[in-house]
Amino acid sequence: MPYRHLSDLPYSVTSHLPPHAREIYLAAFNNAWKEYAARADRESVAHRVAWAAVKKQYRKTKKEWIRK
Repeated sequence: MPYRHLSDLPYSVTSHLPPHAREIYLAAFNNAWKEYAARADRESVAHRVAWAAVKKQYRKTKKEWIRK
């Protein structure tokens, strides 16, 4: 299901990503959720799309995600 607020995101997202990256994740997930409505695996696809969107603007170091 789409997320309404940043606080609704899964713990794996909120515990690791900085606030701006969470916003990117939320927007990408919700857009992918709508776009892939016909797919049976739409939730997993939406999560993959959201992580890919984050990775376009952020990179992970050993300890944290930093903006490129």
